[in-house]
Amino acid sequence: MNKMKVGFISFAHMHAASYLNAMLLRTDVEVIGIADENEERVAPFTTEHGIPYYADYNELLAQDVDAVVICSENARHAELTIKSAEAGKHVLCEKPLGLSEDEMLRMIRVCHEQGVQLMTAFPCRFLTAVRQAKQAIDDGKIGDIVAMKGTNRGTMPGGWFIEKELSGGGAVLDHTVHVMDLMHWFTGSVAEEVYAHAETLFHDENIDDAGMVHVKFANGVFAVLDPSWSRSRSFPTWGDVTLEVIGTKGSLFIDSFAQKNDLYSDADQKASWCFWGDDMDTELINSFVDSIVQAKPVSVTGEDGYMSARVGLAAYESARTGRPVQLKPQG
Repeated sequence: MNKMKVGFISFAHMHAASYLNAMLLRTDVEVIGIADENEERVAPFTTEHGIPYYADYNELLAQDVDAVVICSENARHAELTIKSAEAGKHVLCEKPLGLSEDEMLRMIRVCHEQGVQLMTAFPCRFLTAVRQAKQAIDDGKIGDIVAMKGTNRGTMPGGWFIEKELSGGGAVLDHTVHVMDLMHWFTGSVAEEVYAHAETLFHDENIDDAGMVHVKFANGVFAVLDPSWSRSRSFPTWGDVTLEVIGTKGSLFIDSFAQKNDLYSDADQKASWCFWGDDMDTELINSFVDSIVQAKPVSVTGEDGYMSARVGLAAYESARTGRPVQLKPQG
């Protein structure tokens, strides 16, 4: 059996390392190169695993590669995805998919035209609690969904995440997309109206680190989401992903990272939570690889990434104008 050949473009995003480790666990995958303009950033990985390094991602794309994983700064997602698609490579792109509706739609269109798959990196879909909730909803155990309340409250990541020209926004964009994807997935509907606040409350940085996003879906469901960088460095873990789903026959609550041990360490001088549950990044990578190898549609599409990211973008418009924003229908 021929191995699937995979390349990585940029290790700017912290998820790149775990995605690489997941790829290396598979016997049917060969990682043929890592492209990053910052050689020092990827040297620990290329050296340890004997992976070729490329300073220019175009040189990587010129190789015999089946697919690429893009973990660059958000502002580069569109350029790198489009170039990869034009080179005939399938793409797994870190979230948010893009920083404007036009560029995301172009990414999707070019991938379709080139006959390659585009998957958005939404690993939260692969948590057991989330998948069990999805099954319970599909089985009608809580009736029809009426409303949802979610949180994605994390630690401020720093670096390029707080440089708006590279990130596109702060916590509201960074943390809206994950839970919004779950909301779309659970309802089978799409957001049609967004009303939001975005503020800087927790850090002395010129970018939003807190917000509240209210959404009305096309099927009448209402939802509210707290996307923030409100967790201090002393907090036991980086943050949370929770979702309460209220139905006509009952409700359910998801605490995505509740499978944890409490660790009290003199070395760290603080308590910490050690998660022992499913490795969502590994499951994400396995889903992507299996889809490409088996020539079946990816489970989280570029369209899914677009539908979630545009809510984050609309949230900024709403916060700026103080008014609800209507999202144009898709179809």
